[in-house]
Amino acid sequence: MSQATTSKTPATSPAHDVVRLGLVVGALGVVFGDIGTSPIYTLQTVFNPADPHPVPVSTDNVFGVVSLIFWSVMIIVTVTYVLLAMRADNDGEGGIMALITLLRRWGAQRGKRAAVVLAGLGIFGAALFFGDSMITPAISVLSAVEGLKVVSDGLEDWIVPITAVIIVGLFLVQRRGTAAVGRVFGPVMIAWFVTVGGFGVVGIAGHPDILKALSPTYAIGFMAGHFDIAFFALAAVVLSVTGAEALYADMGHFGRRAITRGWLLLVLPACVLSYLGQGALILENPANVSSPFFLLVPSWARLPLVVLATAATVIASQAVITGAYSVAAQAAQLGYLPRLRIAHTSETERGQIYVPWINWLLMVSVLTLVFAFRSSAALAFAFGMAVTGTITITTLLFFYIARSRWGTPRWLIGVGATVLLGVDLLFVAANLTKLVHGAWLPLLIGLTAFTIMTTWQRGRRIVTAERERREGSLPEFVEGLREAPVQRVPGTAVFLNRGGQTAPLALRANAEHNHVRHEHVVILSLETEPVPRVPVEQRVTVEDLGHADDGIVFVTARYGYMETPDVPGALARLDPAQTEGRLQLDEASYFLSKIELQRGPEPTMASWRKRLFIATSYITADAAEYFGLPRDRTVIMGSHIDV
Repeated sequence: MSQATTSKTPATSPAHDVVRLGLVVGALGVVFGDIGTSPIYTLQTVFNPADPHPVPVSTDNVFGVVSLIFWSVMIIVTVTYVLLAMRADNDGEGGIMALITLLRRWGAQRGKRAAVVLAGLGIFGAALFFGDSMITPAISVLSAVEGLKVVSDGLEDWIVPITAVIIVGLFLVQRRGTAAVGRVFGPVMIAWFVTVGGFGVVGIAGHPDILKALSPTYAIGFMAGHFDIAFFALAAVVLSVTGAEALYADMGHFGRRAITRGWLLLVLPACVLSYLGQGALILENPANVSSPFFLLVPSWARLPLVVLATAATVIASQAVITGAYSVAAQAAQLGYLPRLRIAHTSETERGQIYVPWINWLLMVSVLTLVFAFRSSAALAFAFGMAVTGTITITTLLFFYIARSRWGTPRWLIGVGATVLLGVDLLFVAANLTKLVHGAWLPLLIGLTAFTIMTTWQRGRRIVTAERERREGSLPEFVEGLREAPVQRVPGTAVFLNRGGQTAPLALRANAEHNHVRHEHVVILSLETEPVPRVPVEQRVTVEDLGHADDGIVFVTARYGYMETPDVPGALARLDPAQTEGRLQLDEASYFLSKIELQRGPEPTMASWRKRLFIATSYITADAAEYFGLPRDRTVIMGSHIDV
């Protein structure tokens, strides 16, 4: 028996090996674009003479900075994310929203206030990710196109216009989805990593002493002996770990194993070789600090490298834009944003979605950043704040989950948290010194998004409470229908409701004002579970409401926070025995209760928050389209609620 099992083990199957290789290639094309293009601008930014706290170019400083970059990447990306955080998944999904879901689940079970507070902090981390999603396309594409300055000085004036055209084109094609172009992403990024790693080797060959920078003694010596310089340098060194969150957030698409292999076998070596090669080039001639990445290659290869770098940064931008769609969709499912219109752009790729409202918001924001800052160096001051904030919050949430969920010993949590959070907070402190030079921007974006998300959550609770008061008890209403003079008409009516405790406003209005009800009435509640996806066999449950002959049933349809509800599809899974007779779904009428919001006198929220909540409600997606309801058979009945 064991031999038969062994002979069929997927790990030894050639087909399985091909699948695993395909996952690694796919991960290379989607996950590593952001962090893989960091070598373009990191060292250049560290030694930028226009920096308010410039790092002088000297042999000791070059060794110290390169060593600091290497060990920052190892500690934050390899240890914090690849080895630790990616083990904290929510049914295979990762990212800060998955951590928030885990915290909410465990906090509710254990009643711990700390979990609620940390979940709020996690929402701020997710809000910072929106800032990252705006800054990444701007700085990445700008840094690549800036290679034209190295090719020819006369092309410098074309950098911003070319960048703007590329960005507009990037956002215009989002509605087509990434499924078609996704197949070429992996090979392009493989070519990118082989190229940057290869030219890094060439640079190292010219000054092999730079390999000494791999020793942590240089990083420690630089921090201890030149703290006044090294501390400020951290604000630029952090650029080497941008995109670390993408490794975690995209874990559900490719799996922890594929991402780990891609990082350890190709991405990490290529990036390290590039940093070492650039450091060697600066040691050879300090003037090369102006653009060490592009000057590392021969003059004949610079224009092709600019083209390849531009392609790589577009892919990097694509990854973070897709991440913004996912975060927004998950936030809406968890009640932190209104219901958004979401289009699934691929039938085969998990998580391939397009959110129009987020897309156009990002495009306008990215173009504004490009024209306002006009260079990757200027944007770099803003970039680090979003990255360090998200990383620090992710680390904090991970250690809380490691203790509360896995029971990791306190002493081990203490040691790990002290080291990793100490490093993270040092980066945060360094980036705070750039506050007046651009670091305020991601904080402003994050605070704005956080305020919108928390205001929506609070306002939604207020509206829900008032709505439940008006709807009244569902069991009492159903019991009253048996005594009230209400006529039963043929057909099936489906009333969408928020739960099974209260009567839908549309159903109550139909009975009280029109004095009619359908022969078959389905009260449907859609629930978002704190998991990415709900198995199909667990999709629907049915309850009668006290009488087996009244034709009224209560149905609960469950979806994961990464799924789009399909009401007709869920109801089609029911059989007549469950619904007190066969539902006529081909002719069924669907009833929605539409709530008009207006400011009321009650002190439920600050006046400005009431205005914000009402304004945010205007971006709510059409309910009929969102739930997959047939337009010609959907009835919307309105009411208004004071906030």
